[in-house]
Amino acid sequence: MDSVPRPQRQPPLISKTYSSVEVRHPLESSLIEDLPSCQQISSIFNISHGDISRQPAFAFGFDIDGVLMRSTKPIPEAIETLSYLYKNNIPFILLTNGGGKHENTRVMELSMQLGVPITEGNLVQSHTPFKQLVQDPDRPDSWMNKTILVTGGDADTCRHIAMDYGFKRVVTPGDILVAYPSIWPYHQLNVFSDYHHSTSQRLPKPIDLMNSFKTLKIDAIFVFNNPRDWALDSQVILDLLMSRKGLLGIVSEKNGNSSFPNNGWQQDEQPKLFFSNSDLVWARPHITYRDWHKAGIWNAKTDGAVLERIVFGKPRAATFEYAERALNKHRAQMFRGSGHIGGKD
Repeated sequence: MDSVPRPQRQPPLISKTYSSVEVRHPLESSLIEDLPSCQQISSIFNISHGDISRQPAFAFGFDIDGVLMRSTKPIPEAIETLSYLYKNNIPFILLTNGGGKHENTRVMELSMQLGVPITEGNLVQSHTPFKQLVQDPDRPDSWMNKTILVTGGDADTCRHIAMDYGFKRVVTPGDILVAYPSIWPYHQLNVFSDYHHSTSQRLPKPIDLMNSFKTLKIDAIFVFNNPRDWALDSQVILDLLMSRKGLLGIVSEKNGNSSFPNNGWQQDEQPKLFFSNSDLVWARPHITYRDWHKAGIWNAKTDGAVLERIVFGKPRAATFEYAERALNKHRAQMFRGSGHIGGKD
């Protein structure tokens, strides 16, 4: 881990002001390592212990890893701080680039670890904003009824998370491998073979390379979390990014054609590619040990073409905006709908 210079200690509490309500986005900077003490909170906001007669005109957002928890162990000051906020009806939200578990599972774990009730209303994981992509099935940008490929997490946990979010047609790389083993030429050597067979489900359409009208079409790819079988998942994702209109096994003739933008790569209605956070992105100018193999696959195949994708997670604006809306809703529920933070609905 790169060392980060530690700033001089000062109350790191507010970074934004909207109308009469102050909101802090503490995760926009990784430099702040210390939680404010309960005494600091009280003195800065002039709170008397136990004074919950009025709504506080502020709220807090916390990262989890390294701020509230170290590995699976809570930081003692974090327990003290969250307990103080909870007892004094001060809204807060947990915002993390972690994921791979359903929110209802994660909030139960966090509630036990941190000693205060955490709900789905004040937890935003890296893939939680994917929920907003299915909210209105009549919108052209809704993915509710589209066929999507979901990767990441243990077994098919992320499939079930996606379906609980509202996605109706969810496929995993394991489903494709079991139905069409030749998609991955080394499938017989794959140590995950039994793993994929135990979690696979029937494809919504067969893979028929001879009939583009009948073959499986993938409309979007969602990388929820780090896949356990990167070899298979990388192969399936790459094949789809090379495909014509998301038709698996049918290669686009535009690939590598310099008469098209980006030399023809991803110019033939290929599936949209969504990452839940930037740690999972395949193509970066500076490749770390965690993603050298993924970036290398795309760069080698396309001679360094731009990888078009949509990325969520910290520090992306879309994730902070989603978290702010979630915090407004959580605060409204705490105070029975009176007032909200940030001047937005």
